[in-house]
Amino acid sequence: MNTLLSIGHGYSARALARLLVPQGWRVIGTTRSATKARALEAEGVEPLLLPASLGEVAAGASHILSSVAPDDDGDPILRDHRAELAAARPVWAGYLSTTAVYGDHQGAWVDERTALTPTTRRGAARVLAESEWASLGLPLHIFRLAGIYGPGRGPFEKVRDGTARRILKPGQVFSRIHVDDIARTLAASIVRPDAGAVYNVCDDDPAPPEDVIGHAASLLGLPLPPAIPYETAEMTPMARSFYAESKRVRNDRIKADLGVSLLYPTYREGLAALLADESARR
Repeated sequence: MNTLLSIGHGYSARALARLLVPQGWRVIGTTRSATKARALEAEGVEPLLLPASLGEVAAGASHILSSVAPDDDGDPILRDHRAELAAARPVWAGYLSTTAVYGDHQGAWVDERTALTPTTRRGAARVLAESEWASLGLPLHIFRLAGIYGPGRGPFEKVRDGTARRILKPGQVFSRIHVDDIARTLAASIVRPDAGAVYNVCDDDPAPPEDVIGHAASLLGLPLPPAIPYETAEMTPMARSFYAESKRVRNDRIKADLGVSLLYPTYREGLAALLADESARR
C-alpha cells in the first residue's frame, strides 16, 4: 500500500488527500490541534498529533510531503525531526514552497530557472527552507505555489458583506492557482517522479488583483467594490508584503513534464466553479 506522510496537513494537502484516499492510499497527516485531528479522521486521513516522533512513520512512508511554513530561522520541522526524515527512504518527497522566492520583477515573467532574489522576509525564509530540505538527500520535488484560492478561500464573502476593496497599484499583477489544480499537480508528480525537479504551480493568467475582485462582484451581480490607491490603503503587514512584488509566473514545466491540464486555467473559471459549488451546497 502506498503511504503518504503529510507533514503540516493543511489546505493544499487536504485537497491532495481527497484524490489519494479513494485510490486506496494510506494518508497520515500531522497536526497540532486535537480538533483538526478529528476533522482529518472524518476525511479518511490518519491524524498524528504533534509533538510526536516522526521516525517510525517516516520510515514506513512511501511518500512524504511537507506543507509547513518556515520562520526566519528556517524550517521548524527540520529543527525537531531532521535526523528522522533524513533516515527515511521514500520513493518521492515533496516540499510546498512559494513563488515569493523569486522576489520582485516589476511585472516581468519568471520561470524555474530565474534566480532566487526574494525581497520579503517570507520569501527569504522559503529560500532557506528549500535549501534545508534539499540537503536531506531525499528524492525531493519542490513546488512553488502562487496565490492559493478555492473553497472557503475566495473573494465572494467580502464582496457580499461590503468589506472588499480594489487596491490600485499601477503595474501590479499576481499569479494564482486553484487548490484543486495544486492537488492535481502533486498527484501528477507522484506518478512521474523526477528527483530534484522544481515546479511553478500557477494558472495561465497573471492578473491585477482589482480585476479579480471586480469579476467576483460581477458574478454576484453586485456593485464594484470601492477603488483605493495602494499608497493610502490600510493593509495588514502580510497583505502589504504581497503588493511589494509584481511578477508573472510561467507554468510551462508542469504541463510539459507532468502532463498537467489545469481545471481552472484562469481565475474566471475558478471563481465560476466556486460560485456554482456554493449554490449546489445550499
